[in-house]
Amino acid sequence: MREVFSKFLVDLAKKDERFILLTGDHGYALFDALRRECPNQYLNCGVAEQNMVGVAAGLARGGFRPFVYGLAAFIPTRVVEQIKLDIAHDGLPVVLFGDGAGFVYSTLGTSHQCAEDMACSRAIAGLDVYSPCDDVEMAWALERAYAGQRPSYIRIGKADVGAVHGQPMGQDSAGLCPLAGASDQPLALVATGSMVALARDLAAEFPASMAAYSLPLIKPLPSAALAALAQRHRAIVTLEEHSVYGGMGSAVCEALSEAAPLPIKRVGIADRYSERCGSYAYLREEHGLTLAQVRAQVAAFGERLGLPLAA
Repeated sequence: MREVFSKFLVDLAKKDERFILLTGDHGYALFDALRRECPNQYLNCGVAEQNMVGVAAGLARGGFRPFVYGLAAFIPTRVVEQIKLDIAHDGLPVVLFGDGAGFVYSTLGTSHQCAEDMACSRAIAGLDVYSPCDDVEMAWALERAYAGQRPSYIRIGKADVGAVHGQPMGQDSAGLCPLAGASDQPLALVATGSMVALARDLAAEFPASMAAYSLPLIKPLPSAALAALAQRHRAIVTLEEHSVYGGMGSAVCEALSEAAPLPIKRVGIADRYSERCGSYAYLREEHGLTLAQVRAQVAAFGERLGLPLAA
């Protein structure tokens, strides 16, 4: 996803002189090509994320197309007020990026682990929210956010969990992508971001029981597509590397409670902080998000509903 992101920035800078990237003291290789080829369209605002959002808003009012990049623990989590009042309130075309969402910055502790960003961002009126899982979904989100000329937030989780899509997504995609399994299986796994590959792999283990879907568009949620999905399956399991409160699973529950209610289990980060620092793999295990742990949770959910897993 990072290569797609970096290339998109350079291509957009060359195509649109109004484009400018603002970042909060991130000067590493991700932006080397942009700084080399379009140095006047890159602005390092330093460790001042709240001010950076205000600068982006001012640039947008002046006719620029700002992209704002930071770690998800800071963009959007630290700057919710500035996003709300400076950008979203007036519908300014600013695209925000929160990198390292979930447990990516695992060894840096609670200050850099981010399980709240979707909850923070999707509650802001007028702000679109994306959560791509691979380079295909990232390219789709980037093009859609830029073309939409709306306030947008793109969540970037673990970027090297492997490709999921075999071909590009059309810009007219509803934002709910079938990945594995027949559409009439009892259980539907709806995953976003770094949990999509796991959902695909789990559905492949139980082709007679599950189908897997990716949901890269969190807001506006593709409610009609989700309601149609709910009509085809008897229960849904949502999977996300985010708090179970306020994230994608909550959004799905909210939408389907009105349109097509059915049993839904949310798999994500429980209402607690990490007990220890460690590797990304360690934290996924501590929080119950490995393939084996998720398999057990899904199996128990299916048993309670009288839907035992079958290969």
